[in-house]
Amino acid sequence: MHRRQFVTLALGATLTGLARPALATTIRSRFRALAFDGFPILDPRPVFALARNLFPEQGDALVSNWRARQFEYSWLRVAGDRYVDFWQVTADALVYAARATQVELTPEKHERLMDAWLRLKTWPDVLPVLRRFRVAGLTCAFLSNLSPRMLEAATASAGLEGLVGPAISTDAVRTYKPDPRAYQLGVDRLALPKEQILFVAFGAWDAAGAKWFGYPTYWVNRLQQPAEELAATVDGEGRDLNDLERFVFAG
Repeated sequence: MHRRQFVTLALGATLTGLARPALATTIRSRFRALAFDGFPILDPRPVFALARNLFPEQGDALVSNWRARQFEYSWLRVAGDRYVDFWQVTADALVYAARATQVELTPEKHERLMDAWLRLKTWPDVLPVLRRFRVAGLTCAFLSNLSPRMLEAATASAGLEGLVGPAISTDAVRTYKPDPRAYQLGVDRLALPKEQILFVAFGAWDAAGAKWFGYPTYWVNRLQQPAEELAATVDGEGRDLNDLERFVFAG
């Protein structure tokens, strides 16, 4: 093999190996920051798997009631001016769900289920994409109903230090999304106009709320749910953060 051919092949192999990280530094995005709800990044399924394991017969019903009351209680408390943070909402919702499904929620089981919220990990696709966003110079932040304690614990547990920050909790204004005051926190903390912040939602209701507020909005529809009938159309939708990455760098 001639020396020129060898150098050409070696350079091609090197560029191939570096293609994805390098690509992020050369492709520009129209966004300067991404504000994530908690659950496009954090995977809550182990919490609910634990509930089903602790209560094999009534686990599905318990989980269904717990998840529904988490959000219903947050909205009811805001509407009634009786705010408590999402940690307390989650604990109260669990007690109700246990009573509704007639399971014995011992203090030990209650503690185990609540502690699981402090040990969340990421969905499998998340970390490589967040690393490429960092290389591209994009700020990735949480803008979540989760309490500061929950966000801090999850950031550590999931290995998100240096990848996602700041961790903005709606607790700062004692309300929950879709209250416009909650979405305004992203503009204030990131010091950017809303047009330069892509809001990344997990729930269809949150995607609608972000659009009402005026954010460009992407829906990571991991559960393949239908859109809500709330007169709000998202700017993009996909199944995971790989789809989000393609949208962000689409130009």
